[in-house]
Amino acid sequence: MTEFGVPEAHQLVFKDWIGGRFSLWSPIGVSIAIQLGMRSFNALLEGAHAMDHHFLETPLTENVPALLALVGAWNCQFLNISTHAVLPYDGRLKSLPAYLQQLEMESNGKSVCLDGRSVTHTTCPIIWGDVGPNAQHAFYQLLHQGSHTVSADFVAVAKRKVNATPRVEKSLATQEQLTLANCLAQAQLFALGDDAIPSALRGHMAQGYRGNQPNSVLLLKQLDAWSMGALIALYEHKVFVQSVLWNLNPFDQPGVELGKKLANSLCHTLEGNPAEQSVVSDPSTEQLVRKVGEWRH
Repeated sequence: MTEFGVPEAHQLVFKDWIGGRFSLWSPIGVSIAIQLGMRSFNALLEGAHAMDHHFLETPLTENVPALLALVGAWNCQFLNISTHAVLPYDGRLKSLPAYLQQLEMESNGKSVCLDGRSVTHTTCPIIWGDVGPNAQHAFYQLLHQGSHTVSADFVAVAKRKVNATPRVEKSLATQEQLTLANCLAQAQLFALGDDAIPSALRGHMAQGYRGNQPNSVLLLKQLDAWSMGALIALYEHKVFVQSVLWNLNPFDQPGVELGKKLANSLCHTLEGNPAEQSVVSDPSTEQLVRKVGEWRH
């Protein structure tokens, strides 16, 4: 920043001990503040702070991050469910599954304990997902009637404020109600399978819905900066609780770091640096590097 010409008084220092995926609340969050404005950014922080207090002060029997973590650990570690879908039923949360992929898998996607020994149990499941209405027409068929067992988080919003004409507002309200109904119905079908089919429809539609797919429904009163901060903090605390259960360090990412080091070495090799040729040792990579060289020249 100094070389770039930013005065020292205007420099926000990003401490090197802050994990990138936990940095939303750090000085690097200035980009969020610029985008949202300080009023909304402060509300985001207040929502997260409220969740911090809930996690710190609430008994475990009612502690939402702890319960979410325990359920998740039970599903993957004891029920052997290796994949977990995040299914938000609000288009504004379309990036939530990707955000949680990094938060959870980069934090707890590990097989080495804090003491350096290998773990003897399953850790973080594979996290994936999409906006619910899109997902229903993409992969719900497999989830409902396929051979894989999948756990899921459904995220829904009970009420949405809209500043529009009465006609548009009424139309949007109808659409939101249908979206919420779909969320609740899909969660019910995940859990109950064929038992969720009303008696009036039995015999008139295909059965074979497996059911017994564990899922949680996270229902937000409304989606605003405060609730978004609380939601993100909820998942951060969930990750921390699971790291304690599994005896992991959720704040490092050695696998990613090694990949970067190998990439730097291979970059020299691709540039034709003789001193770095020895880093390519396996036949597959050697063939790929050779083919890249042939095509480039």
